[in-house]
Amino acid sequence: MKLVIIGGVAGGASAAARARRLNEDAEIIMFERGEYISFANCGLPYHISGTIPERDSLLVMTPEAFKGRVNADVRVLQEVTSIDRDRKVVTVRKVDSGETYEESYDKLIIATGSSPVTPPIEGVDDPAVLPLWTLPDMDRIMERAEKAKSVAVLGAGFVGIEAAENLHDRGLEVHLIDMEEHVCQSIDGEMAVLLDQELASKGVGLHLGVKVTAIRRPEGGNGVEVVVQKGEAIPADFVLMSVGVRPNSQLAADAGLELSPKKGIIVDEHQRTNDPDIYAVGDVVSVLDPVTGKRAMIPLAGPANRQGRVAADNIFGRESRYVGSLGTSVVQVFDLTGAHVGRTAKQLTAAGIPFRHVELHPPSNAKYYPGFSPVHMKLIFDDEGKILGAQAAGYKNVEKQIDVIATAMKAGMTVYDLEGLELAYAPPYGTANSPVNHAGMVASNVLRGDTDVVYANDLPKDAFFLDTRLEEEAEAGTLPGATVIPLGELRERLNELPKDRFIVAYCQTGLRAYVAERMLKQNGFKAANLSGGWLSWRQYHPAPLPSTARKPLRLKATEASAPSSQPEKILDVTSLQCPGPLIKVRGEIENMTDGQVLEVKAGKAFRADLEAWCGSMGHELLEVRDAGAAFIARIRKGGVTAPACNVDSGALLGVPQSASLVVFSNDLDKVLAAFIIATGLASLGTKVNMFFTFWGLSVLRKDPQPHVIKDFLSTMFGFMLPRGAKKLALSKMHMMGMGTAMMKYVMAKKNVATLPELIQNARDLGVTFTACDMAMDVMGISREELLEEVDEIAGVGKFAVMAQQAGTTLFI
Repeated sequence: MKLVIIGGVAGGASAAARARRLNEDAEIIMFERGEYISFANCGLPYHISGTIPERDSLLVMTPEAFKGRVNADVRVLQEVTSIDRDRKVVTVRKVDSGETYEESYDKLIIATGSSPVTPPIEGVDDPAVLPLWTLPDMDRIMERAEKAKSVAVLGAGFVGIEAAENLHDRGLEVHLIDMEEHVCQSIDGEMAVLLDQELASKGVGLHLGVKVTAIRRPEGGNGVEVVVQKGEAIPADFVLMSVGVRPNSQLAADAGLELSPKKGIIVDEHQRTNDPDIYAVGDVVSVLDPVTGKRAMIPLAGPANRQGRVAADNIFGRESRYVGSLGTSVVQVFDLTGAHVGRTAKQLTAAGIPFRHVELHPPSNAKYYPGFSPVHMKLIFDDEGKILGAQAAGYKNVEKQIDVIATAMKAGMTVYDLEGLELAYAPPYGTANSPVNHAGMVASNVLRGDTDVVYANDLPKDAFFLDTRLEEEAEAGTLPGATVIPLGELRERLNELPKDRFIVAYCQTGLRAYVAERMLKQNGFKAANLSGGWLSWRQYHPAPLPSTARKPLRLKATEASAPSSQPEKILDVTSLQCPGPLIKVRGEIENMTDGQVLEVKAGKAFRADLEAWCGSMGHELLEVRDAGAAFIARIRKGGVTAPACNVDSGALLGVPQSASLVVFSNDLDKVLAAFIIATGLASLGTKVNMFFTFWGLSVLRKDPQPHVIKDFLSTMFGFMLPRGAKKLALSKMHMMGMGTAMMKYVMAKKNVATLPELIQNARDLGVTFTACDMAMDVMGISREELLEEVDEIAGVGKFAVMAQQAGTTLFI
């Protein structure tokens, strides 16, 4: 038996090693066009930062060592350029000399892997634009980084994120750029936002949702500029390109082997191609996705290793099967970990596969043991309980949960099976009901009908929102218009709830709200639970992230130990569960005098709550710094004017805590701008009121108009004014309706919300509408003609009070 393997690294090298273990007499030849047959591709970013100090550590096996161990004829710097299937020979070119020769085979394994995608961007061929895929790539990047102060990383997948983190740790200012709205497309947006926030908190400049149009050299300057679609030019000393990979399948295509639409080599469960003597493994193959039943490209090292083993087994007479790839993966993002298995909700929607999902935030380990933090999880399943995917992010025990769910998926288990899994437990390591058990219980409750869940991105209209948390927790922020009744008081206060409205209960994570939901339903109320509670709401409604980049803070030991203000009291709440930390902090602050400083050590999950609470209550957050799995904050009592309303942490970014917009125009473009501004402010927690007067009243008119008896002038005004949001025209380029129609067409093509949709979004975010009674009287408009969403009809006196209380007043 003569086995020829084209390509080394994960798939090819594992196939050769397995083949030798099965057959000592076989002739095994491995061709590798590069210098290295087996190196730790996934470790490259970590050598850039020095986390992996020795370059040689990345060399898994040298050609000499591999030959000694496997007794294979390893030929590096030799590229196979063609396959003659009829004659069963390959043509080989020596990279150094260009000399070619032929080599015969009995069986052939193609393990040619994949290569980085080079997008069609002007300037992408500049020498300052570098990929990160091989050891020589890494060497060139390290040489550039030695003299650089800043870098732009294009692509926010796993490699891009890891490169951004490690270049930042090396001391560079890092800009991470991607055309998607969030980093890491292997998880859904509301989960990926946690990774966004971790990157931004460490000083990585995020430029998300932007398309790069060019990379150019600035006039009279050094380095390069990355130009994005909106016209912004991001300066950097060099660019690291990581926008994806493509399979190296041209060799197979030229040989007539069958390829998938995405150019992956199609193989059966034995890794055999449509030629019975040719097998393929690794990044170059199209694998079966067990969730969708379709073919997919899943370029990961683990599957490549196992595919190499399967191919060797079948070549040497031992039946072995590879049943597909779930795509189980994990990424480190500074102190945070993100992991996933299976398909995302976005992918399932695109594939037309129906699904359900639950969101939850169980603790990483026993809450009474210091150092616990939430594991933010999303479990996706179908109506029968089949697990379709799972995602998780957090600071501790994240990958463990995904590994367990991945194992369950491989075994064909359902969400019902997750409930009863027996997993290791001790306070430092887990909880009696692990996060996986918890996920199974919540999903099973949904399928059994024990709970009805709604989601933070799709809240029911006109619902009554019931916050079952303690008042101290609600001070850090609530859903717009929510009523706070702590769970412990709910039975005695049921009379305060409306029987004729749908009630959405929520708490911090969903557990207390589930108890409340069960109580309400058994008392005759229509109720549901907000999946994932307040923590999920914040993931769906995050504050804007800065695009500015900063170098990592590298304090000397003396500087790090010198606090900005000496505390009068030190409080450690790392062992307390929610809402314990907030209650403790509030209690300590209340017993201090204005100006005194409290130092708090807490789990990282408490940071956002603490920042929001300080901003809401008027206390000054002097300092926040990392402390391993925790953080340390110093709070000065008082010193900041408390806002008039509770807001989320968006207020800390300079967002006004209340705002008033006067809508004076009925021009479509101006009204669109008004509602975009209003919803933008409201999404950050700002209390927004829109005051409609004169022509702006047209926005609030019903269409069709109800029959109202009026005098002649009022009837004429009603005839001439546009009837509602759908009838407004552009202020310029209306062109007898053609310009306005063109604008609406372009908005639809670019998925821009229509004005009626923006109005509904504003209402969903708690924006209030006030109609000017004087303008209504002058123009002959009655209350019956206005939308039901109008909250109040008032005059200039009411508006003056609103404007006086507002942090911002805008006239549009």
